[in-house]
Amino acid sequence: MSKPRRQKSPVTAKKQLGQHFLTDESIIRRIVQAIAPNPHAAFLEIGPGLGAITLPMLSECKRLTVIELDTRVIPLLRANAALIGTLEIIEADVLTVDFNALLGDKPWHVFGNLPYNISTPILFALCPVQSIVDMVFMLQKEVVERMDAQTGEPAYGRLSVMLQQYFDVAYLFDVPATAFSPPPKVTSAMVSLKRLPQPRWQVNDNQVFSAVVKQAFSMRRKTLRNALKPIMDAETLAALGVDADLRAEKIDGAIFAKIANALSVKS
Repeated sequence: MSKPRRQKSPVTAKKQLGQHFLTDESIIRRIVQAIAPNPHAAFLEIGPGLGAITLPMLSECKRLTVIELDTRVIPLLRANAALIGTLEIIEADVLTVDFNALLGDKPWHVFGNLPYNISTPILFALCPVQSIVDMVFMLQKEVVERMDAQTGEPAYGRLSVMLQQYFDVAYLFDVPATAFSPPPKVTSAMVSLKRLPQPRWQVNDNQVFSAVVKQAFSMRRKTLRNALKPIMDAETLAALGVDADLRAEKIDGAIFAKIANALSVKS
């Protein structure tokens, strides 16, 4: 029996949407394997584009939900998906989506090739959504290095702390620019995030924790004494057992949590 023929795309990548369409079949197979499709689980893809990952995933899962902003690719996605399974397309800017309302209480697996220019706010929006059990994303290599970085490493920063509060983060593999059309000017990488049973550090107020981490890394070359001066003085840091002469890059999440919890009690 012959395989259904997919419609070819007349759509070209839009620079303003940060689009680079994945075309390398061997890389696509590795990505699908990393996502681990399962017909008994719920999967959400962010930014399916022309369906390079969508269609192989749909072949395995038979049902898939995607969020796509570019209306040019949606008719093509619908037509090709109709040959394979059920594709629910949410036409929206991912930054406007209420993920708690969309996903509800059942477990979800999220994946996608995130637009590099808005990847960080997307990640921050997804972090606290408890129904997301794991995520597999393609991102700029430097971003994945920051996500996976440990205390004291050069790439360690706000993104490292905020994601590792909720997830075990694993750098999977690099994706060369030649795997895309048009090729981006950067190397990409795949990353896996598996939600922890409980947040890694005990935090009384997530908003305060986020504000402390953001403030500390906003002036990463300065010591905590100076970086945190707007929210906490050196004497209070010392009373908490925190060395105010250290920089944020030398501080792990447990210490940021201690500072945040002291602030939340104070307020």
